[in-house]
Order: sequence, then structure tokens, then C-alpha cells
Amino acid sequence: MSDEEVQEIQEDNEAPLLLIDRESYLAAGIHIGTKLKTKYTEPWIYRTTSYGLFVININATDSRLRIAGKFLARFDPSKILVCSVRRYGRQPIRKFAEVIGAKSMDKRFIPGVLTNPMIDEYFEADCVIIVDPHADKQALAEAKLARIPLVSLIDTDDTLDGVDFAIPTNNRGRKALSLIMYLLARQIQREKGVIPPNGELTARLEEFESKITPVKEQ
Repeated sequence: MSDEEVQEIQEDNEAPLLLIDRESYLAAGIHIGTKLKTKYTEPWIYRTTSYGLFVININATDSRLRIAGKFLARFDPSKILVCSVRRYGRQPIRKFAEVIGAKSMDKRFIPGVLTNPMIDEYFEADCVIIVDPHADKQALAEAKLARIPLVSLIDTDDTLDGVDFAIPTNNRGRKALSLIMYLLARQIQREKGVIPPNGELTARLEEFESKITPVKEQ
């Protein structure tokens, strides 16, 4: 997405209220970053905790979610590919894809999915969404090679290499990932007119959340 497109959406996207109350953002740990930061994520960092963790500005996350929702609503959802190899990212992206009608890939990203029409798994995507640039590096590399617009969740230790639009957030936490993907799905459906501007999804937030599977005793 070009700087001009972002500016255009921002100017048409003034909203005084958050997409969800601040307490819900905090309870999900959306704001909890890592002990590392990059020059790319520094503008979205609010402060540092006494433990050395960088705290993400919730207002920035909320604003970028709104812009991403408006941007992604422009695409045919059946041409959107959303990926995550992270354990806690799998259920959120599966439910996200189900809600908006996209395709999800929640296991190992098979090389060539976006670049090799000769393989059975090839998918002609118009846009790609990933949860983590580190973990989803194969999808990131192929989207960049194929010049497919890519939206990524970005934690404080990430870079923007190959990322066209970033959403600053905790992209490792179970509750954080479920809330972000829920809000993004809801915002896309609002922008597309599938639900009213202040409408809610029929799917519940809990359906986006990965379940904790206890380790069986040996």
C-alpha cells in the first residue's frame, strides 16, 4: 500500500472511539511487546516496563486495524490468503478466513504456493496476511517475489522488509492473536457492508481463540 493510499484512508477514517474498549485490549495483552525493538517499530512504542518490555501504543494498534480493514475490504475475500505457523495463530486465522471467506494456511507453508503454478497447492492470491514475519518468512518471501500486497502483524522486534502494511501488536500471545483477528474480521465486514458500521459478527470472540492443550503425563 502506498503512502498516498494510507493517507487517503486515514483522512476518511477519523473515529473518536476505539474498536473495542481499552480494558479489553489490555486484558488480551495486545500492548505487550518484547525486550527488543527496531527502528521500524519504535514510533508505535508507548513506553518500557520495569522488566524491560516495550509497550505498544494501543491507539496505534486500533488506528492501523481500521486502515487495514478498509484496505482489505477492497479485495475479493476468496483471493486473500492468511497464514500462520505459530501454534496460537492457527485457530484465529482459521476462524478469520471462515468469517470473511478467505483461504487459510495454518501449517507449514509449502514452497511455491504463491509462485509455482505447477504444484497442486498453488494459490493465486491478490493479498496475503501473515501473523509473524519471522515464523511466516516463506509466505513473506514469496509474496514479495510475486509482488502480492502483504499485511502483517508486527511485534516490537520485527522489521518491515517485504511488509506493505503493518499492524503493531503482540503477535505471539493466545488471547492477543484471537482478539486482533476477531477485530480485523469484524472491521472488514463492516467496511464491506456485510454488517452495519457498528454491527457485530455472528461468530463470538471465543471461537477465534486457540485452546490450551495440557501436556499428557508420561
